[in-house]
Amino acid sequence: MQDVTDLPFLRIMARRGGPDIFVTEYFRVHQDSRLEPHILRSVCEHGTGRPVFAQMIGQDVAALVRTARELLRYPVAGIDLNLGCPAPVVCRKDAGGGLLRYPERIDAILGALREATAGARFTVKCRLGFEDAGGFARLLEIFAKHRPEAVTIHARTVRDGYRTPVQPEAVAAAVRQLSMPVIANGNVVDVATGQAWLRRSAAAGLMIGRGAIRNPWIFAQLRSAWGDGEAPQPRGCDVLAYIRELWDETAECERHYHATKQVARMKKYLCYISQGMDHDGSFEYRIRRAADEAEFFAICHEYLAHGEAVPATPPVSSALFSGFAELLSGQDG
Repeated sequence: MQDVTDLPFLRIMARRGGPDIFVTEYFRVHQDSRLEPHILRSVCEHGTGRPVFAQMIGQDVAALVRTARELLRYPVAGIDLNLGCPAPVVCRKDAGGGLLRYPERIDAILGALREATAGARFTVKCRLGFEDAGGFARLLEIFAKHRPEAVTIHARTVRDGYRTPVQPEAVAAAVRQLSMPVIANGNVVDVATGQAWLRRSAAAGLMIGRGAIRNPWIFAQLRSAWGDGEAPQPRGCDVLAYIRELWDETAECERHYHATKQVARMKKYLCYISQGMDHDGSFEYRIRRAADEAEFFAICHEYLAHGEAVPATPPVSSALFSGFAELLSGQDG
């Protein structure tokens, strides 16, 4: 997740169980691009003991090949190509999800990257299509041709953004057609949604993004559901400690710390963390309007300084986690 899965976030996730594999923020790749030092730190200095894949985004074949070769000089576990980012600023440049409009260009890029990464792991993340999923079958043909080590599928289109239910049947079709592992992504917010995804798609694994911002214990909870260890049951005070840790570690990594800017940065996390932590949405409303550090933490303490278990799942009405209830009920978008 761009501007989220940075070095402090990786370390904080790992302390609470963490995923089996991390993926960095994406390296923006174009003719004049250079490797971004702050993302390289996530590769070289994370200290989590977990593999880290370096993620690229772009559409210039020569630049992507050059960048992949440069990244392989560092201790990366592999190279990942982003074909899924729905951000308009990215899609306007025909990168990320915008590339899904041009399957022949994807074919050329994957062919070149497969050759450039020979002997290393190369993976791809995508969505079902740009406007609709009409070209998804062609996309699967391209993946089958170039044989990346794994394919992660966010089971919505670019136009869907994050507003609609995911489509597990599309991932199930990919599982049937492709010989490499297929990873399911989208709307994993708790153990139940993770289990539903695997049951309905037969995917080889899960990629978890926004759900981990709200609940960094989700990885340990899923492992427990699969019979490995005890599931953590976070309380309000645990969430409060998590927020404090996010503040301290992200502030420490800032080259030019400014308290007001740090409050703004933290709101990016809190809009997810606050989901379902109160009965009426006032926590999110108030935290979005916090003006300084003192006010920010006073609001957090008001809602989270307690020893009661916090809800495992965001509210069904949450605009930030739309459609996860349909995943549980068996209804697809």
